[in-house]
Amino acid sequence: MSLFSRSSAPRAAIPLAAAAAVSSIPDPIRAGLAAGWHVKGGPHGELPASLTCDVAIVGSGAGAGITAELLTRAGLQVVIVEEGPLRSSSDFRQIEAEAYPTLYQESAARKTVDQAITILQGRCVGGSTTVNWTTSFRTPIDTLAHWRSHFGLKDFTEAGMAPWFEQAEQRLSIAPWLTSPNENNDLLRRGTESLGLENGSIRRNVKGCWNLGSCGLGCPTNAKQSMLVTTLPAALAGGATLLVQTRVEQLELRGGRVQALHCVPVQLDGSVAAGGGTRIVAKHVVVAGGAINSPGLLLRSKAPDPHQRLGARTFLHPVVISAALMPQPVEGWRGAPQSIYSDHFLHTAAADGPMGYKLEVPPLHPVIFSSSLIGFGREQAESLRQFPNTHSLLALLRDGFHEQSPGGQVRLRSDGSPELDYPLTPFVMEGARRALLSMAEIQFAAGATQVMPVHEMARAAGRWPEARAMIETLPMQPLLTRVVSAHVMGGCGMAGDETRGVVRPDGLHWQIENLSVHDGSLFPTSIGANPQLSVYGLANRLATGLAQRLGANPVSLA
Repeated sequence: MSLFSRSSAPRAAIPLAAAAAVSSIPDPIRAGLAAGWHVKGGPHGELPASLTCDVAIVGSGAGAGITAELLTRAGLQVVIVEEGPLRSSSDFRQIEAEAYPTLYQESAARKTVDQAITILQGRCVGGSTTVNWTTSFRTPIDTLAHWRSHFGLKDFTEAGMAPWFEQAEQRLSIAPWLTSPNENNDLLRRGTESLGLENGSIRRNVKGCWNLGSCGLGCPTNAKQSMLVTTLPAALAGGATLLVQTRVEQLELRGGRVQALHCVPVQLDGSVAAGGGTRIVAKHVVVAGGAINSPGLLLRSKAPDPHQRLGARTFLHPVVISAALMPQPVEGWRGAPQSIYSDHFLHTAAADGPMGYKLEVPPLHPVIFSSSLIGFGREQAESLRQFPNTHSLLALLRDGFHEQSPGGQVRLRSDGSPELDYPLTPFVMEGARRALLSMAEIQFAAGATQVMPVHEMARAAGRWPEARAMIETLPMQPLLTRVVSAHVMGGCGMAGDETRGVVRPDGLHWQIENLSVHDGSLFPTSIGANPQLSVYGLANRLATGLAQRLGANPVSLA
């Protein structure tokens, strides 16, 4: 029997009754535009030739959104520049063919230089917060400890960060998910409990969630408390300006300061559009375009880099996947996409020892499913026929804590666009092997009839001893082992001194006095957990300090 051989594929969109209910939900973005928000670019009007402001923010994702709201509430004049389009709940129809080209970097097909890792990153207003799966973890304690001991970040303690996380959690409705997990996630719970391994429930940033399961395609009910429906509307209602489908090509640097931002209009595919560009003069600049894009902008701008830190130590949480066939329907596209996790193999590995990994469950939708798993032609057709009974586990490999996992390097292509060279070292790939072994054992313990690691040379195994023997002999090499990632971190790392980082512990660039970085590119290692709440808490702390340094009104996210 083939691993994937029967049953039928799910419908691409939600049932008609639910669709009708969704269509009646108010759209806060369209209401704001009608009320006169200052939005230009793309379909919202030609870009102005020039702008002046107190603070220009590059990007509109997790760090940018938190920063924009805080600085606007502090009384500062803010301009937000976003390369992607402005889309809202009225546009989110739970159809992959629409969502990926318009909401993701490179149509959800961004890859590392060697094509060995596929990288999912948002490219729209709200950034990856608009399309992520709502999973919310604070920065792990051992990660903070590593940063203190290796990067001089002495104030980054659990107690020191707790108030900033608490404020972000309150603002964004981050709380335990009290609804029962869907079958896809409950299989991880049952499998780990059967083996005596720890598991836990994931907190999510949602309010009034419909439990539809299409978070990665944009939330059609505005339940996901992304930057798109929280901090950015607050900033725009407070007078901020938003430029969309607008790329900051270069920062004009002179005398240790950013003199201006040079921006161009872009089409949905990222190519330069017709029309004039914009020159923005700001007292202060916050770069928050996300890891890869933020170091890319600084590289294009020839920012000072005396210690060769810019773009280096860029991390991914390389992800490997294990697929399984269950005797019962799993329907991994229904319900909250991630609600159960296991840190057993993260906590049992020393930070500087063999690579640890976090286990989670990905939601399954047809396009991502067919493009992530192996096989083509008849083999893929059989996989899709068995789609409803398929279960997948993923392992987030914790990179950046060991000398043999130094991450990657952001560089520029000949056209100035950024790319990531991320070598999959033998140390990383051995971690991938151990993760595939762990996941296969858990899936058999949860009742799987067959398990197949997502590896070009793997085959379906019907019993755990057979799977173990196969995985132990697989050649763990790039391109043979399917590796993906949705978490990009580092490249503009912060440190207690300029020899170890690009920016200071307060987010300010070591050599450019009016430039800060407020996104995941700040992290000196990977997080070891889904990073959105880490970005929220850190940006909350940094933006509050920045407002004080700029002489603005006292402000708090709470």
